[in-house]
Amino acid sequence: MNRVLQPLAYTQTTAAWPYLAVVTAVVMASAWVVMQSPVEGLSPGMGTALRGGALCALATAVGALPVLVVRSIPQRLSDGLLGFGGGVMLAATAFSLVLPGLEAAGRAGYSAWGAAGLVSAGVMLGAAGLLVLDRSLVDDPLDAQRQLVPTRVVLFVLAILLHNVPEGMAVGVAAGGGLRGAEGLAMGIALQDVPEGLVVALILAGAGMSRAKAVCIAALSGVVEPLAAILSAWAVGISSLLLPWGLAFAAGAMLIAVAHSVIPESNRHGHGATASLGLAIGFCLMMALDTALG
Repeated sequence: MNRVLQPLAYTQTTAAWPYLAVVTAVVMASAWVVMQSPVEGLSPGMGTALRGGALCALATAVGALPVLVVRSIPQRLSDGLLGFGGGVMLAATAFSLVLPGLEAAGRAGYSAWGAAGLVSAGVMLGAAGLLVLDRSLVDDPLDAQRQLVPTRVVLFVLAILLHNVPEGMAVGVAAGGGLRGAEGLAMGIALQDVPEGLVVALILAGAGMSRAKAVCIAALSGVVEPLAAILSAWAVGISSLLLPWGLAFAAGAMLIAVAHSVIPESNRHGHGATASLGLAIGFCLMMALDTALG
């Protein structure tokens, strides 16, 4: 028995090393960027965007790490964590994107009605854009508990990457526009990325993927956030007139990510009360962060 198990264990451990090396690289690189202040060679807005996005990537990777030793968590807790993430994203949409967008439109010379119309148009564009991309990938991207065949695993990973884009956009637009609450927004998004990374890794591991590979993919899914952040910061840095549009577009995309995927998934297993409580807690915590740090 031992002669059979030892080579098997050795093979599994050896196969895990490349994935663990990638996770280590993501964690170390993200942590290094977060500690840079200012970031050399970048403007203050771009540097803040990169640091905020790297913080989100770091949080996603750290959140996925427990899957290396924990195979599963209670479904009620998982749904509560998803609800928490949705609450953070909803509060970020309202307090860190929509309200600053209205203020930015007002500073650009729009009347109250004009600012409301501009932000509404931007929200609808962001919502429509994410819905179109989401529909082109998979009808139900967070359908986690069904059996994930290889093709569906790929679609699931692509969908997770897609849903991380609005988070990176929000961080980048706020930083690129020089908003006072940019760091608080990044901290709040990073906070909800911790349970998100855990849930994604658990889903992939539950589909039969090795733990190391599942953690690696979950960690890599967060890398899209600093990329989206720095691209968004660059875009709004071109002209101040793009700031309210960028804030509104990111708000619309994030709103749809919550309403179309996070909330339905968190309520799908019959733990709606737990998920709703988590949503309220996440909303209040992000509101407090925005107020205290903004």
